[in-house]
Amino acid sequence: MNKLTILLLFLVVSACKQNSKPVNTEEPVQKEMSESRPQYPDAMVQVFEAHGGLKEWRAQRTLSFVLPKPNLPETHTVDLWSRMDRIDTEQFSMGFDGKKEWLLDTDKTYKGDVGFYHNLMFYFYAMPFVLADDGIIYSEAEDLEYDGKSYPGIKIAYQSGVGASSKDEYYIHFDPKSHKMAWLGYTVTYRSGKSSDNVRWINYNDWQEINGVILPKSITWHKYEGRKIMEPASTMNFKEVRLSEEPKPKEFYEKPNNGEYVTIKEN
Repeated sequence: MNKLTILLLFLVVSACKQNSKPVNTEEPVQKEMSESRPQYPDAMVQVFEAHGGLKEWRAQRTLSFVLPKPNLPETHTVDLWSRMDRIDTEQFSMGFDGKKEWLLDTDKTYKGDVGFYHNLMFYFYAMPFVLADDGIIYSEAEDLEYDGKSYPGIKIAYQSGVGASSKDEYYIHFDPKSHKMAWLGYTVTYRSGKSSDNVRWINYNDWQEINGVILPKSITWHKYEGRKIMEPASTMNFKEVRLSEEPKPKEFYEKPNNGEYVTIKEN
């Protein structure tokens, strides 16, 4: 065996040893890899980017906003990583501690369904970023026509067992030039176990930038007949919007001592 052969063998063995070192699989590396190889359709990626990008959104930890309802304003607060949440009013509070929903309502004034409502407005508000959640199935949707303009779309469905209403469907339609979200179509099947073909429509055309992320100032529900969208019906405004990279203490989302855990209604 000559010296050249010995040298080549030495280099091969050295390279194998270097490649056999354990790979660092800490969460920051995994997150960076997943962001460099998005599992979303190209159109969905363009929508996320038009709103500041998933990297910027995922850097945020706490979102809060006020719904200025005339008789009883609501302050909504959400931990964006764990999805713990809390709603506070002058008459009652409700929330989700990561495991169970709770209600603080000593005067018994709240007549709604805590299980349905505690995070409902968060999902409408945090569009389109909540459509990057796990367990989503994406497919192309028929273009939506409104006022002489055509909006390309993506259909959002959920894998079985994901969330409280895995049979819900969403349709996100975006401006073909800016790729900003323009319309949201959605069905409501809350715990019924049955699919629905009644698609409600919300217009998204009023935006603001918070910490580099583009989020709504207001959203407007429209009257509709199937996929034919008609005149505006009602508008929800969002005030005092705050987005922070800092988490609130876990205790903030826990059930107060004089609150009660809620039994989720099963249909």
